[in-house]
Amino acid sequence: MNERLAALNLAAREALPGLLGVEVLEADGPTVRATMEVHAGLMAPNGYLHAASVVALADTACGYGCWLGLPEDGPGFTTLELKANFLGTAKDGVLTCNATRVHGGRTTEVWDAEILDSEGRRIALFRCTQMILQKRI
Repeated sequence: MNERLAALNLAAREALPGLLGVEVLEADGPTVRATMEVHAGLMAPNGYLHAASVVALADTACGYGCWLGLPEDGPGFTTLELKANFLGTAKDGVLTCNATRVHGGRTTEVWDAEILDSEGRRIALFRCTQMILQKRI
């Protein structure tokens, strides 16, 4: 695991990804793999996985990929738009998110992610657009 990824995972422990249990395992150029164990805190009142939990996993994976692709002195990025299509749910196990950068421009990036349950079934598809922040002069 590279130093920047390790630093991001450490910082995230006290932020939303840490509260949810998101762990980014691999980040290699335009691909990121992250996991999150399903637990009671991720559920909606109806007993099924809350949609926001799945979105948080996907947005975290895509965000890590965007962040790690910035120059070390780059000012950062922000999510401009996101969309999720839910195809299933999970009540236990571990979710895996496989994120891929599909466009890497000077001012924006577009990422796609697929979220799988423990059996490898797709439970969601996700797409987001990230705006690369520019240094102020």
